[in-house]
Amino acid sequence: MATQQPQVDEPTIGKLVNDASRDISTLISKEIQLAKSELKVSVKLGVAGIVMFAAAGFVAVLAVIMLSVAFAYLINWNGDGLALHWAFLIVTFVYLLIAGLLVFVGIKKVKQVGPPEKAMEQGREIPKALKGKS
Repeated sequence: MATQQPQVDEPTIGKLVNDASRDISTLISKEIQLAKSELKVSVKLGVAGIVMFAAAGFVAVLAVIMLSVAFAYLINWNGDGLALHWAFLIVTFVYLLIAGLLVFVGIKKVKQVGPPEKAMEQGREIPKALKGKS
């Protein structure tokens, strides 16, 4: 029985496998380059956003300081109200009360945090799935 020789224009299986692996390697490297370039753009935009939020926070802090001074002078009312030192003390205590309330609410929220039950349950299912059990 005679074996057929591959024709000159037909590629061999080894050449096809070699070409396919080269093409897949090129595709993967191009996908990685694309992901890197997209990440660079995303990081730049994210940093710009963070800088804008930080600047807005700084301006808001300055506004709170100015508002605090305005409240103190409002309580003083050009000397017809409370003495200026008492007015500033009242504003300070109001801020301390607000801070205390925020700490109280924050503690209550932190106590509500529990372990990630759904993720843990799914993690327990992985060995069963790998063994072919449902």
